[in-house]
Amino acid sequence: MSPRSASVNEELRRRSRERLLQATVDLVDERGYEATTLADIADRAGAARGLVSYYFPGKRQLLQSAVHRMMHRALEAALEREPRTEDGRERLARAIDAILGLAVDRPVLMRTHMSGVLQAEGFVQCPEQQHLASLLRDTVERYGARDVDTEYPLLRALLMGAVFALLLPGAPMPLARLRAELFQRYGLDWDLGVPPGEGPPGGTRHDAFGQSSKSSK
Repeated sequence: MSPRSASVNEELRRRSRERLLQATVDLVDERGYEATTLADIADRAGAARGLVSYYFPGKRQLLQSAVHRMMHRALEAALEREPRTEDGRERLARAIDAILGLAVDRPVLMRTHMSGVLQAEGFVQCPEQQHLASLLRDTVERYGARDVDTEYPLLRALLMGAVFALLLPGAPMPLARLRAELFQRYGLDWDLGVPPGEGPPGGTRHDAFGQSSKSSK
């Protein structure tokens, strides 16, 4: 049997890494962070235990990469869903809704992720985090920001703050209120993106200039 080519080996490594990341998301969502071991993750991924350590220095770094992957996949799906659009305001609205939606739909994962980010090591500079950053930066650019280098980290900070507010134990802020504040900051109409079912707080919508008008609902 002839040896595998470099491209085949690279694809096999990519698939192994993907399986580990998906297994991490699934298990932490089911059991919580503390109850999930690296051995559990390797077993779920159908991989050798040593392969986990080959790709990731520890469980916290593995989880961050896994959640960043989940986030960029959700963001990419939102940006490219039908009907596809090149409108920068619609794309920014979709991006905001995608990230806030993860906080609502996957609270265990997002709360655990935020906890890890606030520890000393902060963000893990991995391919998944870089892909997420690239998508958000491109969204800011298409939105028409004059200074992307300033606006991109500001958007990232605002989204992190909103996620934290949604997940704060005992005193979470309502999704509609946080969404309304972000949409007003960027002059986005409430009906862009995927509006939550409860409608805008106060029965108002913000138009493209950040002004408010009475909801027709």
